[in-house]
Amino acid sequence: TSCFQSIPTINRLRSFVLTFIGFFLWGASLLLLFGGIFVILTYKSYGVFFPNQFFVLPGGLAILAAVLLFPAGLLAVSIPVRSSHYSQGILMYLLLVLFCLETSSVTMTQVYPAKACYQLKSSLEHIFHQYNSSFPHHCSTEIVDSVHEQLKCCGIYNYTDWTEGLLKYLHSGHILVPKSCCKETFLDCNSDLNQSEKFFKEGCLTKLQKRLRFITQYMAWCCVLVICLEVLAALDMWSCLGYRHLLNMYLGINKCLVLKQI
Repeated sequence: TSCFQSIPTINRLRSFVLTFIGFFLWGASLLLLFGGIFVILTYKSYGVFFPNQFFVLPGGLAILAAVLLFPAGLLAVSIPVRSSHYSQGILMYLLLVLFCLETSSVTMTQVYPAKACYQLKSSLEHIFHQYNSSFPHHCSTEIVDSVHEQLKCCGIYNYTDWTEGLLKYLHSGHILVPKSCCKETFLDCNSDLNQSEKFFKEGCLTKLQKRLRFITQYMAWCCVLVICLEVLAALDMWSCLGYRHLLNMYLGINKCLVLKQI
């Protein structure tokens, strides 16, 4: 009997835990939304280096999961108050859909980077070799200058690429690098290779690989965190249902005992 009498207390505790998880689901939805938007914006800015549009798919899945996480969190918060079986069913369905979305996103973020890095290297080499400072409005020239300025980088691997494999521009016996390789703090930079201390040191390939690695790791950890929260929410719901069933049994037994005494 003492075991049955402790059921209401345990049930209230588990209801509190489910409410707590609901607030965490709201917070996780913001993290996923940020990650999804960041993926799409990165693809929009550097999509020319990623011919395969598969790169943007994890971002779309993350945004969809973030949208679904908000009603899931709302249901997790409201279920302990309303105790509706209909709401519990909807929440379990949402958790299942979210679990599928996030496992798919995690898989993509682990499988795609290796292929993307290869595409990134070949795309950079193709576009950088088409650079021509004599035609500043040429598509490849604008792309290279834009990437230099946005990522604070120079060349594919470093600024020496412009003297080794990329097009060379001779001016008064000096090899010039693109003006966009100059750091903003050096206003007197004239693209002369002798002023190498005024150039961005890191190559654009390394910068883009770092950004790609950050995105994939961020998305993977966010999805793993949300999956853990969803599993806890599902387990807590099943526990609440189990304790509620035991409570009904306890009340039924008490009712039978009272009737027998009468």
